Amino acid sequence: MSENLTHIAVIVSTIDEEYQSGILSGIRQYAFANKITLEMFVAFGNIGSDKNHDIGEYNIFSLANFKRFDGVILLINTIQSADCLEEVLQRVRNAGIPAVCIDRDVKGLYSIKIDDEAAMRAMVEHFIEHHGCTRINYISGPENNIDSMQRLKAYKTVLREHNLPIEPERIYKGQFTSKDGAAAIQKFMNSPLESPEVIVCANDNMAISAVNALMMRGIRVPEDIMVSGFDNIYNARNYAPAMTSVERPLERVGQLACQKIVSHLRGEKPERSTTLETRCCFSQSCGCNMSPIMDTDEFKKRNYSILESFINDSSLTSRLASSLTDCESLEDYVRHLKRFIPEFRCQEFYLCLCDSWKQGIMADETEENYLLHILSPQHYITRGYGKNILVPLAYKDGEFIDIPNFPTKDMLPNLFDESNPVGNYYFLPLHFRERCMGYCVIKDSEFPNSSKLFHNCMIDIANSLESVRKIICLDRVTQKLNNLYTIDPLANINNRNGFRISTQHPFNECIEKQKPVMIMFLDMDGLKYINDTFGHKAGDNAIFSMAEVLRNACTDGEICCRFGGDEFIVFASDYTDQKAKKLSAKIQDLLAKMNTQKSLPYHLATSLGYHITIPQEGTTLFQLVTVADNIMYEQKKRRKSSRYLKRTGEEA
Repeated sequence: MSENLTHIAVIVSTIDEEYQSGILSGIRQYAFANKITLEMFVAFGNIGSDKNHDIGEYNIFSLANFKRFDGVILLINTIQSADCLEEVLQRVRNAGIPAVCIDRDVKGLYSIKIDDEAAMRAMVEHFIEHHGCTRINYISGPENNIDSMQRLKAYKTVLREHNLPIEPERIYKGQFTSKDGAAAIQKFMNSPLESPEVIVCANDNMAISAVNALMMRGIRVPEDIMVSGFDNIYNARNYAPAMTSVERPLERVGQLACQKIVSHLRGEKPERSTTLETRCCFSQSCGCNMSPIMDTDEFKKRNYSILESFINDSSLTSRLASSLTDCESLEDYVRHLKRFIPEFRCQEFYLCLCDSWKQGIMADETEENYLLHILSPQHYITRGYGKNILVPLAYKDGEFIDIPNFPTKDMLPNLFDESNPVGNYYFLPLHFRERCMGYCVIKDSEFPNSSKLFHNCMIDIANSLESVRKIICLDRVTQKLNNLYTIDPLANINNRNGFRISTQHPFNECIEKQKPVMIMFLDMDGLKYINDTFGHKAGDNAIFSMAEVLRNACTDGEICCRFGGDEFIVFASDYTDQKAKKLSAKIQDLLAKMNTQKSLPYHLATSLGYHITIPQEGTTLFQLVTVADNIMYEQKKRRKSSRYLKRTGEEA
């Protein structure tokens, strides 16, 4: 193992909770002391009921190219998607690197567990044996969470051992969220069963919420009902009453996880599974220890620091959201985002976008279902990040730098370069619901760990990027619709509407300033013969070729259009007869060249006539078109179409 080049990946979700924060703190401490670089792939999953949002968040784990790392630490219980977790574990096994699973024993991988079951047993036994309780209600966590399952199992086991009934009405199944505590109290108070003597909660957030709900009903804690939590978080320790809870050695877990990987890399044989003990902290919410947990002055200082940080981060979040909301292009978006990067207090920041992040803009705009696709794309990325990554914004050591596009498998350019100083990288997803747009990378910043509002900032960055994407798509839709209204789809020049719009201003100006206008009317010779003899595809190609000739000929401000069928019009303002004759000759020359170069079985030819006049007030453009049409028709009558057509095997 190279001491200076060790890279450990960390897979984790929702790092702003104390459980995750405590373990990550231990991981960072050990990594810093041992010159290890950490690459943390961070999701914020299971924060609501939107499963599509979770898909977008958990997709960040697919970015981790485990074969490039020396080891990986997985905070398994933070990932609520069983399918996602199994896919991650399989990729870790395929990579063949040492892996440590925290709080779950996975076959073939190292594990570090905390004995939650023993801790919950001790807690429930305390209420039965020390306080003499027989009516014990329970607020549980998610049914598919291993921590939640172990704690609920311990609660039921202790009740059985003490010959107390397990009554379903006394158990509320929550999701480890604060609102579950209040909802559980609502259920318990409406129950026909006798009121509980104690409510045991599977975590502190639910316990605090439960105490609040009880006090709002005039029920005292611990005098009327005792309450306990689990995890011994800061808010629980410093609540009033201070919460009876279970303290878990979270930092020690993180340190040991790193240590196991380093020992493995050194050729040692670390113990495959390690279980750490917990400690029950009996406090004011059960009436066992009524002394304050923290010195009052220290508490005031700590809370002021927390409040000040929250105010600053709240200001940052609001200003960021407001600024990015106004952006209508990627360039504008990047320019606005740059203003806020220094406030993230990081050494490096990278905005990494999938090369298809604007999915919905199609390269082939002639495709029949273009508008349907652009308005409702079916093939955007929901899994992985594509093959290549764009970096429109890169910040390093106080300066914004340019970074070329790179393969997605690299995750970040030069990530494993020997010259890079060790540090902590955070890889965070950018998505809108399940639609993947890219990810951000932040190096050496406390912002992701210390702020409850960091995730809000990431949501603002992602949602505003989605708004930019939609604006770009809508602009292209508008342009496409405008083209459908003004551009002939076959000839790719103005149609009659486009001609009217394009000529309106110069025509009115000629009337006002009494300048001459020129209207040239062209009618293709023999188009019906081409269609009948060679097919309509050949006829369409002939129309397109005629339009191409006009585009190449009209280089002096003239405006051309396909008037309909085989008829074309050219408009020019402030024009002379000499210019009109020159333009006519140029058109005929270009037709002759095209006939020679393309070796078609027919000759492209056109009859044309033009009219030049100074328009008067009340004259309409299409009145002049009619005059030019009549002039062209007189010329056409004097010509024989057989002169311009080549018929294979017969005389024209």
